[in-house]
Amino acid sequence: MASLRTLIITNRSPKQPIKNLPESIEVQPDTTVEDLKVLIAKETKLGDHNRIGIYDPTTKKTLKNRKARLVDEPAVVAAGEVLIKDMGYQIPWRTVFVVEYFGPLIFHALFVAARPFLYRNGDGDMSQTQWITFAMIMLHFVKREYETLFVHKFSANTMPWMNIFKNSFFYWAVSGAACAYSIYHPNSLAAKADMPAIDAVGVALYCFGEFMNALVHRYLSTLRSTGGTERKIPVGYGFNIVTCPNYLYEVLAWIGIIIVSRDWTVAVFISIGAAQMISWAKGKERAYRKEFGDRYKKKRFVIFPGLL
Repeated sequence: MASLRTLIITNRSPKQPIKNLPESIEVQPDTTVEDLKVLIAKETKLGDHNRIGIYDPTTKKTLKNRKARLVDEPAVVAAGEVLIKDMGYQIPWRTVFVVEYFGPLIFHALFVAARPFLYRNGDGDMSQTQWITFAMIMLHFVKREYETLFVHKFSANTMPWMNIFKNSFFYWAVSGAACAYSIYHPNSLAAKADMPAIDAVGVALYCFGEFMNALVHRYLSTLRSTGGTERKIPVGYGFNIVTCPNYLYEVLAWIGIIIVSRDWTVAVFISIGAAQMISWAKGKERAYRKEFGDRYKKKRFVIFPGLL
């Protein structure tokens, strides 16, 4: 086992000095990244240890696994040093997701309730297709909220609090305000639609996507202990084909909504979302290969079989 007793503490951003930052700190063989954050927060009187960022002294990259022991970080042991940065005020990841997904629920309910006042000739009844679309979108985000509160397990505790505005804008503005305004408009394609067979196809695809997405999320939650950061190789549910089948099922569910709504704003929303999911999935594929090596069956496609 590598030996590490005294750790040099260096400010990663000298132009942003941290008051009372010690030059070094005593650590134990079982001291973790999170333990070190707590020790430094206590010394510097920053309060919330989550605002302390700890970085590899060689690569300058953050040590993401807060449960990792410092003696298991080769660069830290070799240099006897870590870089520290005050990340500012933090907000829990769970809170950010709850706020993100609450926006579309508000906007879609608001546009339906206030329809007579928002549109010219908006006092007429919504079409069956508009009501189906409304139900699909509301159920999707209710599911998202439930999973955020009771299913998902986050490897990171917090993020900088300003990120809540950046992260929420996409959901509130695009899937919320833009989609709601377009879908429930008296002259929208959904308002004029009268093809129940097409609606049925869209609903069926949506139900399949949402159900499978929920199964994958429930399964993934069993692979990590509460409050843990460990990662296991997922199998089944589509993981043998693509890296992130939960993203595949998410996209399929939204394609179902596109089919029913016939709305271009929904297509824009999920196109942007899919691009982001592809980026995340590629990152997860790299992480799996790096962590598990030959034990992990490499995937050619991260989300869409035969495509990406």
